[in-house]
Amino acid sequence: MDQSTTSSFCNLGILDSLSNDSICEILRSYNGFCAATQTLLAAVDDLSARRDFVAYVHSLCKYGLDSLVRDHFLRVLEETFERNGASRFWRHFEPYSNVTGLNKNDDLEIDEDEILSVLHSALEEIYLEKGYQEKCLLMLVHAFQSYKKQVSRDTRDLDAERNHLTTKYQWIVSSVLTATLPRNFRVILHWYFKRTLEELSTRMDEELQDHESQSKDGMDLDEKGKICNKVGEMDVDECYNDSRYSENNKLVNSIGKVVLHLRSLGFTSMAEDAYASAIFLLLKAKVYDLAGDDFRSSVLQSIQSWIQAVPLKFLHALLVYLGDSVSYESSSSGLKSPLASQPSSFCPGIDSPSEGLVRWKLRLEYFAYETLQDLRISKLFEIIVDYPESSPAIEDLKLCLEYTGQHSKLVDSFISSLRYRLLTAGASTNDILHQYVSTIKALRTIDPAGVFLEAVGEPIRDYLRGRRDTIKCIVTMLTDGTGGNSSASGNPGDSLLEELNRDEEIQEDVGIDDDFNTDDRQAWINAARWQPDPVEADPLKGSRNQRKVDILGMIVGIIGSKDQLVHEYRTMLAEKLLNKSDYDIDSEIRTLELLKIHFGESSLQKCEIMLNDLLGSKRTNTNIKATISQPSQTSGENAISMDTISATIISSNFWPPIQDEPVNLPESVDQLLTEYATRFHETKTPRKLQWKKSLGTVKLELQFDDRIMQFTVAPVHASIIMQFQDQKSWTSKNLAAAIGIPVDALSRRIHFWISKGIISESAGVDTSDHVYTIMESMAETSKNGAGSSGIQELLGGDEEEERSVSSVENQLLKEMTVYEKFIMGMLTNFGSMALDRIHNTLKMFCIADPPYDKSLQQLQSFLSGLVSEEKLELRDGMYFLKK
Repeated sequence: MDQSTTSSFCNLGILDSLSNDSICEILRSYNGFCAATQTLLAAVDDLSARRDFVAYVHSLCKYGLDSLVRDHFLRVLEETFERNGASRFWRHFEPYSNVTGLNKNDDLEIDEDEILSVLHSALEEIYLEKGYQEKCLLMLVHAFQSYKKQVSRDTRDLDAERNHLTTKYQWIVSSVLTATLPRNFRVILHWYFKRTLEELSTRMDEELQDHESQSKDGMDLDEKGKICNKVGEMDVDECYNDSRYSENNKLVNSIGKVVLHLRSLGFTSMAEDAYASAIFLLLKAKVYDLAGDDFRSSVLQSIQSWIQAVPLKFLHALLVYLGDSVSYESSSSGLKSPLASQPSSFCPGIDSPSEGLVRWKLRLEYFAYETLQDLRISKLFEIIVDYPESSPAIEDLKLCLEYTGQHSKLVDSFISSLRYRLLTAGASTNDILHQYVSTIKALRTIDPAGVFLEAVGEPIRDYLRGRRDTIKCIVTMLTDGTGGNSSASGNPGDSLLEELNRDEEIQEDVGIDDDFNTDDRQAWINAARWQPDPVEADPLKGSRNQRKVDILGMIVGIIGSKDQLVHEYRTMLAEKLLNKSDYDIDSEIRTLELLKIHFGESSLQKCEIMLNDLLGSKRTNTNIKATISQPSQTSGENAISMDTISATIISSNFWPPIQDEPVNLPESVDQLLTEYATRFHETKTPRKLQWKKSLGTVKLELQFDDRIMQFTVAPVHASIIMQFQDQKSWTSKNLAAAIGIPVDALSRRIHFWISKGIISESAGVDTSDHVYTIMESMAETSKNGAGSSGIQELLGGDEEEERSVSSVENQLLKEMTVYEKFIMGMLTNFGSMALDRIHNTLKMFCIADPPYDKSLQQLQSFLSGLVSEEKLELRDGMYFLKK
């Protein structure tokens, strides 16, 4: 309105210039207008007062009292709506005031059909009341319009007046209803849309399944996804016009009608929130139903197909019903929506999807990705346990994380699962290491650069560093054919080291050449693809574009130094070689060559010499046996042929310390070893053999009255049983003296033969002296409750204490003992010292032979031993001499 019109409508000072007759006319018209307004608004569908109403409006407008007419009418309209509309509307829902959630209250029986009927009738009633009041409002507008035509015939501002009054009335309706809104109404709306959309979803799912069964029976998952897409691309009008879909069409129209009524009452956002919440609940339930605990199949495509076939089809029909289906490509202002860049295939089956539908598709897909992502993250521990069979679930999780970018949620959740379920005292070190390797392999798919893998692996590495058998388990897992994951790809007998080497070759084959070997065009492509590292990335590890996940490097990183791993491998290799009964070392050679690739030849030189000793022993053994002119060079009844012996000749300077305990071998065996040493000296002058009689293996065949048994045992076990050839019974003291070992050692060793039913044990005259007797027949064995008949091939001497090579811990203890006096002297002079200071002082001053080259962890382990021996005290991180 211009300034003159505004002053004419709002200036009440004009009353001062009027005559008494004019004032009386105004009062009479205003009273009549008030009465006509009350009559008009109170009597629903009664328009008899319309003529008087218009006349009174004209009379008042003649004196410039338009604003008085407008304000009074709107005030009465608000009071009438609050009394006849809002109060009656909310009264319908009073019986359900105890409904506080989407589920029915246990104390209140609710008829679902009844509550649907109540909602529909309440909305219909208030919609009719509001519609009648809008008609009355239009009467006022038409009264203003007819008066304008009589006076000036200028109707330019009438449209603005109509829009103003309509907007004001809509605001009145919305504010009155919102001010009196009961708590349970939102819950009832949510419940209504949840129930109706569940019903619609069930019907549409049945149609989808019918279509699939008609298309093809017994199809696989990928084909099902294609069928889902095909159904999702069906034209909505075609679906809902067909008689088969009439029920669905009726239900969609019913939902649309409810939404329209809620919109007209000013509950637009509330209505959208309600049916959006119901749709998201259905989608979440569908994701859980499709995904569940099955990790061996991808479900992301099926979820996308279901979104296209069910909720999007419903939303498109709903938006068409509501009149919100304007294409995003058309814009009256000439400005194009940002969503207009979406291709026409973004919503298959719809030629020109509306911007609202496109936004809905984006919202649903994001929610589906996030829901599936959260479900897979919560089950990530089980998924990694089943890897690589669970790789489809890993691929789905990768796509979800690329869409949502919530990698930090994966890191936090998985670390929590690891600490609760894996990093516990009850889990073996082997299980933890295998889970760690599977974690690396699985997360490498999600994060090839290893940015988030660094964060996930840190708690595992920290925990494993505190376990004493970690190094041994790592070496066993890397080199043993049964140490790797048996379910992994590759040959069943392959070691983890071979598998990792094969994976590395594959990665190098498919990897992109570095920037020095690419042309300018590729360089521009690489630059365009560049992305910054996430905030979780360690800046010391280099850019994600330059690094790759090194599984072996991450495993070695647990130890902190490759030297410790090589030292443990050398000890285990020596143990394995000394216990071999033949010279077959092909697998050991292959493992050593693989280790050279990763650790270099210099650090593994001693291991190579150890393997060469085995090869040299094979040649020497063949040459010595070739010098024998007749089957046996020894004489006597119990003489043993030279052909039965195979010696392992080692260069002791390059082998770890060998554990050799004195043992008296039978005379025939001693003669054989002496003859073998003589022949060796003749062929390898001036070299001589020094036998380690307690090492090696012996193959025995024991012949009894009613059975023959075969064993592969250690020399000490063979010496024990061979003493019973000439004497059937021995006391423990006499037998120990004959073999040359302590009585307690004999008790441990002879238990093997007792457990096999070969020897029986009984009490002697002296309580500390036991009697051992050979069991010649099965009858005697059965009487003692042990043993079995037949030919057996068993391995003896596998007790933990019977190691051929000193363990790494024992070797470290022996080496560190040299520095014990230095440590005691330092603590005597300084009183107390921290671990770091002791370590640095030893490195500084212990440079003579042997130089101090131990790690901080090794020193801490040695000092802990001194504390347990009560030689030192540890208080507040400081070491003191024990007083």
